[in-house]
Amino acid sequence: MTAEAADATPSRYVVGLDLGTTNCALAYVDTAVDPTRILTFAVPQIVAAGQVESRETLPSFHYQPAAGEFAQGALQLPWSAEAAPYFVGQFARDQGTLTPGRLINSAKSWLCHAGVDRTADLLPWQGAADVERYSPVAVSAAYIAHYRAAWDHQFPEAPLAEQDFILTLPASFDEVARELTVRAARQAGLQRVVLIEEPQAAFYAWINKHSGDWDQLVAPGQKILVCDIGGGTTDFTLIRVRRGPDGLVQFHRVAVGDHLILGGDNLDLALAHHLERKLMRGEERLDPRAWSVLVRSCRQLKEVLLGPNPPASYTLTLPGAGSKLIGGGRQVTVTWDDVQQVVLQGFFPEIALTAQPEAARSGFQEFGLPYAADPAMTRYLAAFLTTHRHAGDEPGAAATAHDPARPDLLLFNGGVVESTVIRQRLVDQLQSWFRGADAQWSIQVLDNERLDLAVARGAAYYGMVRRGQGVRIAAGLARTYYVGVEGSAAGAAPGTQALCLCPAGLEPGEEVDLTQHTFELRLAQPIELPLFVSSTRLTDRPGDLVTVEREQLTALPPIRTVFKAGKSVAGDSVRVILKARLTEIGTLDLWCSELDGQRSWKLLFDVRSTTQTDVTAQASVAHEQGVLDETILTAASQVIRETFRAGGSDPQSLMKLLGEAIALPREAWPPSLLRQMWEELLLVESGRRLSAMHEARWLNLTGFSLRPGYGLAVDDWRVAETWKRLNGKLVHPAANCRAEWWILWRRIAGGLTGGQQQALAAPLAASLKDGLRAVGKSRGGGVTPHELAEQCRLLGSLEWLSPPFKQQLGTQLLDVLEGACPDAVRSAVVWALGRLGARRPVYGPLNAVLGAELAAEWLERLLKLEGDDAGAAFTVMLLARKTDDRYRDVDERTRQRVLKWLTKVHAAEHLHALVNEVHLLEGAEQAQVFGDSLPRGLRIL
Repeated sequence: MTAEAADATPSRYVVGLDLGTTNCALAYVDTAVDPTRILTFAVPQIVAAGQVESRETLPSFHYQPAAGEFAQGALQLPWSAEAAPYFVGQFARDQGTLTPGRLINSAKSWLCHAGVDRTADLLPWQGAADVERYSPVAVSAAYIAHYRAAWDHQFPEAPLAEQDFILTLPASFDEVARELTVRAARQAGLQRVVLIEEPQAAFYAWINKHSGDWDQLVAPGQKILVCDIGGGTTDFTLIRVRRGPDGLVQFHRVAVGDHLILGGDNLDLALAHHLERKLMRGEERLDPRAWSVLVRSCRQLKEVLLGPNPPASYTLTLPGAGSKLIGGGRQVTVTWDDVQQVVLQGFFPEIALTAQPEAARSGFQEFGLPYAADPAMTRYLAAFLTTHRHAGDEPGAAATAHDPARPDLLLFNGGVVESTVIRQRLVDQLQSWFRGADAQWSIQVLDNERLDLAVARGAAYYGMVRRGQGVRIAAGLARTYYVGVEGSAAGAAPGTQALCLCPAGLEPGEEVDLTQHTFELRLAQPIELPLFVSSTRLTDRPGDLVTVEREQLTALPPIRTVFKAGKSVAGDSVRVILKARLTEIGTLDLWCSELDGQRSWKLLFDVRSTTQTDVTAQASVAHEQGVLDETILTAASQVIRETFRAGGSDPQSLMKLLGEAIALPREAWPPSLLRQMWEELLLVESGRRLSAMHEARWLNLTGFSLRPGYGLAVDDWRVAETWKRLNGKLVHPAANCRAEWWILWRRIAGGLTGGQQQALAAPLAASLKDGLRAVGKSRGGGVTPHELAEQCRLLGSLEWLSPPFKQQLGTQLLDVLEGACPDAVRSAVVWALGRLGARRPVYGPLNAVLGAELAAEWLERLLKLEGDDAGAAFTVMLLARKTDDRYRDVDERTRQRVLKWLTKVHAAEHLHALVNEVHLLEGAEQAQVFGDSLPRGLRIL
């Protein structure tokens, strides 16, 4: 049989995997058996040391044992000749409750966390020092790989990689999270993947269960609400029941809610906060290790007290880990009243239908995850139903006597609603909203047993639907997608218009042709295509131009690229039309096709750039700072060209001449001007070879024009071009050139990749300590104090460096400060120490922040040093700054000592406030933490 024929032959098995936040499950159909039925795959897993058993679900927990923690062979799986460095499943969950520093959980929530690099090795978050880190993608892949190995062991003649494989994900996952989910599957060796949204899969499971009479249980015109509250996310979906042309009942998915990282994990966290107050009785908070144990224990507590036939009370024991815990541990009794106060009133309060979610952050940021700002799920449900009040309404349909926001049927899914108490609260809330004058009305709850298996079973059913068997849910695109265009309408301001690209309801595989609009596409220079999505504007059609209103359109990561064609040069352009296509896996493809030619450029979401935090740590209105008159830009460009040509102007006069040409103070030069100056500087880059002074001036102005390396469209490309052009080499090795070299990289450090930062830091760190000591003894060996100071500042600015590397650097700097640190570099060393150990990064990811214990250790050493200059006070603030995250905050004893020290040295009042409470940096502090002035319009958060 040929490879093509083999690919065309349907696989024997159709497999559905629910990749859950708390539990995974796999169901399958053996198509060789007639009649077909959906079976649950009991997955073998380690349930205790040396014990492997099969279970219907695989808990989504990943544990990395310490060396010697278990006897040899105790972690052996049937399909493996030797134990892996980690294991997943039930025993991982149970062992992680006792040793949380070695446990990874909630990887699915991290997979959609835009505040970290989701492809970076960052989990377990705040784990033990000796634990190897894994990316959220890698952890998700580990769960899938476990299923693949178990399946292949049981069905060696039908490897999982060769079967139809359906993978589930939240309906509200964005395009990046969808791409990363597919990447996780491929990393596990599964290339043939189809995605389905979890609420749809749950409804497919209901259809399958009622295969004989489902059409008798629903009626055309009804609206079905799927309420899916799992361990990490909450999804709301509306399905409309319609009569098809053939007279048969049809289902149409008509609305999907926004993504909410809000679920069972949040209930655990809230209960833990409540019990911590009872346990500590006014003392300082639990240490991070004890807190982690408490949160894990609250998962079991919640399941007991919210489960069927709950006891009157539950006694929770927290193992001791210090002298304050009498008898080696503490106990607290939890009653039903506690659960009602925390869970029902906190997460499911009785509210009016007009209530809206609160925008203020809830404070539940303990694990670094961006939990929904408002914990009240009923408020999100009210907003969802009212926003989609007319979703799926038939044109010309008669008005109803009841509120059209009212759902007629309700299907529950997810682990949280396993609780009858929570289900009843939601039913009561819906009925209080919509009963009105009809006292007899009640919402009909659809029976859906085994909520832990429903999504997997529904995914397998969907796999059979794709083969033409079963009932299909018409589930086109749940949202409308737009691309930003420069002001098209008369009088439209730049950036205020968007073109409807893909309308809601678009089916997978459908292509949208936007030939009614033509666009000019610039070649050989970077461009940015802003993308927007709306879950409320569901009636816009392809090609419609709409105003960008932030309440209705949400910005997606933009597409940033450079279009190239043959020998095209910057300034060339072609006329193009846009085409878009919704793929089978639910991601968006976009093409720019030449109008009068054959060339076409396919655009994809740049997953790598959008998984990083290069712009999330700052807020910018830089684009709104205005564009200067072209004559001013021309004059500035002329000054730059004249300076860097042979026989041109004196480079020492460059900044003075630019100031005269621009006629604005240097600090008021808008970012748009600065980036255009950068473009001009790259065009004349060869002019830095004229002399050491030319090179020093070129490096200085290039760094000034591109600082801080992010904040404007395609800044990542500009930094990459700068790095490539300089190629790690100076032309003139003079001291002033060397100093400006380090200043340049420090100024644009926020735009450098982790690899580039490491390449800069490694040689500096190796020579730094000896260089500082040599300068202190007045024998610098050619390295000037100014250059050493700039090297220190650069090292402090590199936030993508790994925590171990930062720790090594910080220890070196402290050793120097405690020795004979030369006065000429002391302030730079102190500043760098503050940036390396800062509790809040300027631009870097939270996974690169050093542990609180290390920050406290550095503070202990700093506070013993002589000197009370403002720079030292600022560094002490950075190391002790309050974040409200116990994993980043220093302990209370250290905090109080810092506050006393700040009073002693007469530090600014706001430094006190930043240590004592959660505050933003003020204007002058912005520049101080950055180490330079910031371009106008940029604010570091």
